[in-house]
This record gives sequence, structure tokens and C-alpha cells, in this order.
Amino acid sequence: MARLLVVDDDATFRESLVETLQSLGHEVHAADGGEQALRRVESHRYGAIFLDQRMPGMDGLQTLAALAARTARLPPVLVLTAYASGSGTIEAMRLGAFDHLTKPVSRAAVAAVLERALRSEADASATAPAALPDAQEDGELIGISEAMREVHKRIGMAGASDAPVLIEGETGTGKELVARALHQHSARAAGPFVAVNCAAIPKELLESELFGHVKGAFTGAAAERPGCFRAADGGVLLLDEIGDMAPEVQAKLLRALQEGEVTPLGSHRPLKVNVRVLAATHRDLAAAVQDGRFREDLRYRLDVLHIVLPPLRERLADIVPLAEHFLRGAAAPQPAKRLSADAARALLAHAWPGNVRELRNAMERCNALQRGPVIGVADLGLKPSPAQGDALEGSAADGTLPTAWLEGSLPEAVERLERCMLEHALQQAQGNRSLAARRLGIHRQLLYSKLSQYGIE
Repeated sequence: MARLLVVDDDATFRESLVETLQSLGHEVHAADGGEQALRRVESHRYGAIFLDQRMPGMDGLQTLAALAARTARLPPVLVLTAYASGSGTIEAMRLGAFDHLTKPVSRAAVAAVLERALRSEADASATAPAALPDAQEDGELIGISEAMREVHKRIGMAGASDAPVLIEGETGTGKELVARALHQHSARAAGPFVAVNCAAIPKELLESELFGHVKGAFTGAAAERPGCFRAADGGVLLLDEIGDMAPEVQAKLLRALQEGEVTPLGSHRPLKVNVRVLAATHRDLAAAVQDGRFREDLRYRLDVLHIVLPPLRERLADIVPLAEHFLRGAAAPQPAKRLSADAARALLAHAWPGNVRELRNAMERCNALQRGPVIGVADLGLKPSPAQGDALEGSAADGTLPTAWLEGSLPEAVERLERCMLEHALQQAQGNRSLAARRLGIHRQLLYSKLSQYGIE
């Protein structure tokens, strides 16, 4: 049995959660706001805290920051919200939350997350920095799907670190936006953010672009150039498409990461730099290492923290909210156009090989070309893609969802989708569960739980 604290201004929800926790055999205290919660924590030691994010006065994130600052040993804090957003999840995890849950929460989900929380060991020396101002939601990071919520949580946890991060995902999934979110939700937020596309710069120029050069270092070097590492000093450097970097530059990059210093071309004097390096790629770096196209030691140096962005076809719950977000952005300040029911179903049935970038372009095209207030299937102009059959097997010829997918209750439909995605990911990973979890953008523990739930071997 553990002593727990429930903090929520909604009396009905608070009492219901208290009863649920008591039925699980725990001693439960309650608070109706952040100030009362802080007073209770001063006089009692709690095994875990359930904390509502949206409350009048001191909200959940402010309360979490105050708890971390005042408490020598922060217990696992489970943040609850009825209005989940990427920025809210990221900030909660950055401030030290154990998990971020969306209301309503079932009794089974409460029991499962509480069991994990009570097993965990809180870092006795952890303190969280003060909360940053609310950030505007990045369109490509909008997501209520489990896969994107896991991405948000990992961004929040990685934001509290200073270690290198490897961001993997297909083209168009929003890897640079993840990098910018990591920068924004970190102690380096006030420092510079510098992004360089390793695939867009010839290998002959990439070394100079990264490390700089002195005047006269080579023909055409009429002036000194500091390079991206020095430009990002005190901040974050994103090495986009790192999988396309030439082997010669990889060796010098490895040395820069190991030593924390760079030597400009034409100079023999190394210069110290304080840079957090983020690397992004749409390629499989493990396969590139096996093929000899990428240095294994550099991959391990970059892959300290890992974030995998799921493709849009594996985020069905996010497609319509994203489309509506892009329509609002394209129409502003005018009223946004609406999606018809058939158009929404067609969006769900499309495979989206270009991922979020393709969806954004489609919505901007619809906004420009459709004069009426409602967008129909024909207005979308979606073309069949080779992956269409894999996205939703049995889709109708007009791009709508098959009738079988629309029958029954919502939990039954979600179960069908989860089962299909789990089996597909395992098939693509040839039974490798770790790789399947990475493809789905979830933790291995969650994958194991889902496989057991659905009886999938």
C-alpha cells in the first residue's frame, strides 16, 4: 500500500479517482489546487502524485515545477489533462513528470501506470527548471495518437539532458521540428539553433561549412568563416540527413564530438566549442554501418538518446486534426474551409508517402483552389500510391474506409487498428520486437503489453 495524492479542481473527477485508488488498496489524500497540494507535500511523504494540468490559479505545470524545486526527492508525478497537446506533454516531461495521461483514464490504465510509478526510483537530486512560457503548437508535432504522445514524452525527457540525440524518421515526418522542440524545451533555449543539411552541401564544402576556415585556406577563401559549430556555440547544432555525410567528414566530426573542439581549415589551432549536437536522418544508420557507408563509432557517439518519428500512415488518429490545422493556417485570417465526411475518410485511407509535408501541401492546395466552404473527395486530388494497400487493406476504390472498419464501437475499431499495426510492424521488422517498437514509435514495454493483450506471437 502507498500513500497517494490526487490534485484536481474538478470535484467529481477528483472523488472518482480517489475512490478508484482506494479500491486498489492505497491511502489517498486529495487537494483541490496547486497551493493546497504544496501544503500537503510539506507535511506528508507520498509514493506518487496524480496532478491535473489545467487548474485555476497555479496550474499543473507550475505546481510540478514548484514541487521539484521544494522537494528533495520528487515522487513520481502523473500529469492528467483532458486537453492533450504536444507542447503540454513535452513541458510536463521536461519538468520531471513520470507520465502524461489523457482523461478519461480507465481503472485498468490507472492501475497499470501506478504500478510502474511505484516501482520506479525517483532521482533524489533531480530538480526541474522553471516552466517556459506556453509555446505555439507546431503543426507537424500535433498528435493525439499513442505514437506521437510517446514522441512528445521523449522530447520532454531529452530536453532535460545535454546529450546528443539521433532523430530518425521518413522524409516529411517533421524531424527538424523535433530538433527545434528539443532546443526550445532545454536549458539552451536562449542560445542559437543552427541547422545544416549534410545532403545539400557538396562534400568538398561541407568540412568548411561545419568547422570553418581561415583566410587563404584554399582558393576563394577571401575571408575567415567561423563555421556552424562555432555559430552554434552555447546552443544547438542540427546535422540534418547525417546518413548522407561523406566518410572523410565523418572522421573529423567524430573528433569534434569527442574533444569538444574544432580546427578550422588552414589552421592548426583547435578552438573549444560548447554545442549540443542533434542528428537527423531518414536512412537506416544500422544498415549503413553494416554496408560500410557510415562509421560505427560515430553512430554510437550520436545515438545516445533516440527519437523515432512514426510515418503519418501509422498515425491515423492525427490525420484529420492535422489537416484541419493546416486548413486554418492556410485560410487565416479568413474562416477555414471544412472537410466533408467523405473527404475525411479519404484522408484516412490515403497512404501519405510524403507524410506530414504531403498532407500540408494538399490542404494548402485545397484552400487555394476550392472556392466553396466545404472540401469534398474530388477536391483533395489524391493519387493512389504503391503503399496504399498496406495502409488500409480492403479500402474502397473511391479512397474511403472499408465498411468493416467503420462498424462496431470506437474501442473495437481502435483494437482492430492496433492489432493491424502491431502485426504489420512485426512483419516489417522480421519478428525483431525492438525494431518493431521503434517503427511504431513506442517503448518496448508498451509493445510487449499490447502483444500480450492481443495474443500476438
